Amino acid sequence: MTIWVPSIEHMTGPRYRAIAQAIGDAIARGGLAPGEKLPPQRRLADALGVTVGTVTRGYAEAEHRGWVSARVGSGTYVKERRPSHVFGSQPSTQAGDDTIDLSLSLPPPHLLREQALSAALTTLSTSADALRRSVAYSSSQGSDHHRAALSQWLTQLGMALDAEELLITQGGQHGISLAIGTLLRPGELIAADALTYPGAISAAQQAHLKMVAIPFDQEGMCMEALAAQCARQPPRLIYLTPDQNNPTGICLSEARREQLVALARRYDIWLLEDGVQYLPVEQRGTPLYRLAPERTLFVFSTAKVLAGGLRMGVLRAPPALLERLAAALRAQSWMVPPLMVDVVCHWVSQSASHELLTWQTQELAARQQLVTDHLAGYSLSRRPNGSNVWLTLPDGVRALELCERLNQQGVKVTSAEPFCVGSAPAPQAVRICIGAAVDQAALTRALSIVRASLEQTPLATATV
Repeated sequence: MTIWVPSIEHMTGPRYRAIAQAIGDAIARGGLAPGEKLPPQRRLADALGVTVGTVTRGYAEAEHRGWVSARVGSGTYVKERRPSHVFGSQPSTQAGDDTIDLSLSLPPPHLLREQALSAALTTLSTSADALRRSVAYSSSQGSDHHRAALSQWLTQLGMALDAEELLITQGGQHGISLAIGTLLRPGELIAADALTYPGAISAAQQAHLKMVAIPFDQEGMCMEALAAQCARQPPRLIYLTPDQNNPTGICLSEARREQLVALARRYDIWLLEDGVQYLPVEQRGTPLYRLAPERTLFVFSTAKVLAGGLRMGVLRAPPALLERLAAALRAQSWMVPPLMVDVVCHWVSQSASHELLTWQTQELAARQQLVTDHLAGYSLSRRPNGSNVWLTLPDGVRALELCERLNQQGVKVTSAEPFCVGSAPAPQAVRICIGAAVDQAALTRALSIVRASLEQTPLATATV
């Protein structure tokens, strides 16, 4: 049987990197097809005249770059091509572009966002204190003034966080990367729901961590599976979005929160609680940072409530960790720009911030009703005021094919693949970000196209 053998003689640098680059080049040229199995490592080593360890490192490097995935007991396979609108891509913003991009989890647009930003900048431009702070160095943890203002705002949002436990970050993604980079060393284990936020997956990859998928159901992460994993090899940290899993919207039940904390204490595991996807307080469960304050880090940002472009958030951590986290942030960027923090602190001190959040909560509820109206009969998972909808596809419908069909009709959604932890096959489902549409009329058009595409797909029988 003929096997794929790359030509690496002309390549410079370590042989394992040459093998990885050859894999990437072959995928780009079509020489290796999506889903194709790479040659067994020993056979390729013999064909290339290198050690098995060199090929193993080459395959691992290709996996790190996102080109292939290893399946225990089966081999290494070329990943399926992802749609262009996965994590890291940009929304459609070109003039005249009629695309309705529902692939990114964004807050619904409103003129209040621009108006509030304009008002904050105008006020700060004439504030001697703000101008002085903006041109000076600040504490890596953030100034006492800023942390107190943010603590007061978070308390108003139903998140009573002590200012002394807060560290100011450059958004939620920065908070995640900062936490895992500080607490874990390369090669250590991080656990997460089998489907989770792609930014956390990316952060774990960048930190050279091993990420293990824990199955979940309608009550969230399965504690029996987590307990079994802990008995085999306890993770150093567990990452969760307990109030609404991204992408599925599933909420971790109160009973399982208690079980999770018990396991974390038994095996001395850190908990990283992501609360960036905002929900009204009555739709949230008991925060993990209240159940286990000594081992929980909590991530929050302004992205889903004010504006993503602000790039400002907070990381709540046990007091004993704050100096380590501040030292890590100092090594990265010294501090978060005080001007940006002043903008946020001024914004949230005004009634416009409450008005905006009230409107957003009502708007997302109305948009969820549009989803109910247009996708009735299909399997949906979401929260009443959430910005995401998880659509499990009927038998016979492939997510990547549906994404491509919708893209051709001017609608972008995201398949399950970017959210998958580990090498398990992606479920046939898509995430629809209803907050991203410019208005309800645009969302209605997009949902009508989604429904029509599902009905046109062979074997697409709706599930009641």
